[in-house]
Amino acid sequence: MKEIIIKQAQMLLVLIGSALLSCGANDQRVAELNARVDSLQAAMARTYRPGLGEFMSGIQVQHAKLWFAGTKANWKLADFEVHEIMEALDDIKTYASDRKETALVGMLDPALDSIRVAISKEDTARFRSAYQLLTQSCNNCHQDTDHGFNVITIPTTVPFSDQEFVPMK
Repeated sequence: MKEIIIKQAQMLLVLIGSALLSCGANDQRVAELNARVDSLQAAMARTYRPGLGEFMSGIQVQHAKLWFAGTKANWKLADFEVHEIMEALDDIKTYASDRKETALVGMLDPALDSIRVAISKEDTARFRSAYQLLTQSCNNCHQDTDHGFNVITIPTTVPFSDQEFVPMK
């Protein structure tokens, strides 16, 4: 009986020792994973992230292209450009959420909706009116965010000499 108790005690010690050793292995694995997470977080902190100004510069180009597409009745291009603007605004909400200006980009939604309706109806007069509303909405947003020095206007010259805005027949 004594031998059985000794064997059971030995087995218990082996199990406890194994458990302790495996805990040490787990601690090492956890430490390795934490180091890897830290390394990845440091790498992410160094990755390129466009600033609000870069998004706005892109929107300004699309704003001008939208004007020339809509006034030339190139409705497919106009639809493309208005969606590019909307996509850039979504990106601002994602990548510039820490900026106070981001909270106000929604003020452009009614004007963008008006432009989308004008494009869907292929109505140039309605488009011109909706575009003026969009331009004014941009300027209102600039005013409200202390960027009133940045005044957007209806473009007078085509921004790109290598793009045709008249739809292909």
